Amino acid sequence: MAAPSDNPSIRRQLNRRGAEPQRRTGMGLPVHLLGKLAAQATHPAVILAETLLLPLLAMGLGLLWAPQDPLQVQASFPWPWLAPVVLALRYGPMAGLVGASVLLAGWLALNAGHWDIFPQLYFLGGLILVMLVGEFSSLWQARARRAETLQLYLDQRLEHLVRQHYLLRLSHDRLEQELIGRPMSMRDALSGLRDAGRADAQDPQALLRLLAQYCQLECAAIHAVSSGQIEAQPAASLGAYGPLQAKDPLLLQALQQGRLCHISEIQNGHQETRYLVAAPLPDLAGEVYGLLVVQEMPFFALQEENLQTLQLLLGYYTDGLSMDALARPLLQQFPDCPPLFAFELQRMAHIHASARVSSVIVALEFQQRALEQNLPAQVQRLKRELDEAWLITAPKRQLLAVLMPLGNDTTAEGYIRRLEAWMQHKSQQSLAQAGIFPHVVQPDSAQPGRTLEHLHGIAHA
Repeated sequence: MAAPSDNPSIRRQLNRRGAEPQRRTGMGLPVHLLGKLAAQATHPAVILAETLLLPLLAMGLGLLWAPQDPLQVQASFPWPWLAPVVLALRYGPMAGLVGASVLLAGWLALNAGHWDIFPQLYFLGGLILVMLVGEFSSLWQARARRAETLQLYLDQRLEHLVRQHYLLRLSHDRLEQELIGRPMSMRDALSGLRDAGRADAQDPQALLRLLAQYCQLECAAIHAVSSGQIEAQPAASLGAYGPLQAKDPLLLQALQQGRLCHISEIQNGHQETRYLVAAPLPDLAGEVYGLLVVQEMPFFALQEENLQTLQLLLGYYTDGLSMDALARPLLQQFPDCPPLFAFELQRMAHIHASARVSSVIVALEFQQRALEQNLPAQVQRLKRELDEAWLITAPKRQLLAVLMPLGNDTTAEGYIRRLEAWMQHKSQQSLAQAGIFPHVVQPDSAQPGRTLEHLHGIAHA
């Protein structure tokens, strides 16, 4: 059987292991010891001691090597000047000058009474060398400090970016989980509510299914309310819904205040409730005809934004059941206004009053050159799904008012930019060049009739 050292691979590993300590130690000194010797001192006392002792050590070695000329004035190379040069390289020109002063003091002490033979060129050349080396050291130390400061700043920025990226990743995962449980947008939810309200006003099961899908309800029911009394049998239910407890404090508070209440809003904190959310369904006159009772929902869904969305959807649905009654006052004042436009304006006013969610109107003024190209009809076909439009005809102009539910100034600006891009693509003109001038109007939620008056004023200005 061959010895382990006969195997070439084992021999290489042994050689590598044997060479590793030598590579680390170099000339017999460990690498960490060499690093300590090369590192600059930071304490002032240590720097002063090193500045004084290093030139003294050089003179001591000179006395041992050549007692008759310890500073090597007559030698081929002035070896003692290496001490001030090293000090200048490590700590700058001031330390080098102190070291040179020690050499000067040593020469004066060793040549007492013979100062007339002072080696001027010897010390002048040494001082010039020390000053040059010290200036070079100061320059590169300043550059090193700037590089270290920049590196520290970059490290801090990198750490900040890593934390932000981690938080962004957590937020993305959270949004992804929420989108999995909420696979539809607010626009889709409002469209579904509009269809449910128009299709069958007597079937609350469609409303409950949509609320469960969008607001993450797990166990809930809708009860009819007659003369302030809740009917025990639910009109629609979802999940393992148990028997109704009509005397529950949360239900009584919701009926008394006529608004959505959740578990943390019970007036007497010591009372216990079985339910998480209770939301009344009022008619146009403010009378409660139904009550949404939520028994179970995810913990993270019980937060202000989701509850506000729930209240918004309920208000949108209940207003949809009273479409004709809502639109009638505005239609009496402005017979040429489309019923859907008047109804949506009133509905958005109610939503703004209850949920504090605003809407916006973009009024597009069409001049004569735009009318000649039939642009109002073309622009009207570009409206979004939930938007309602009203085309007002005036002498020599037309005004297209586009109501954007749940929109704001940013929504209006995006719509106007989309029209600008469409016009550029269609005729290489801007809206102003084509004779279209947009106006952004904020609806008056207190008196929607003033909004229609304002639109009429723009059209007939």
